[in-house]
Amino acid sequence: MALVINIEKGFKNKHRIQKRTECSYFIVLENGKKYLQLETTGSEDRQMIGKVSQTIQFSPEAIKKLKEILSKEF
Repeated sequence: MALVINIEKGFKNKHRIQKRTECSYFIVLENGKKYLQLETTGSEDRQMIGKVSQTIQFSPEAIKKLKEILSKEF
């Protein structure tokens, strides 16, 4: 699990689309703050289909930055 506190634009020479998966989101409340939690279940090639493989939480500050990125890029 990871808690993202900031998001910066990265640079790579090579990009590719990853394998498809499902993702669920949750709102986590702690000390009056809202956090966004995303959980992915891995690809269909995974041995245990449907098992959570990654959990990422976004702090309120990271959510604000994510909103800015989405409104600018999309």
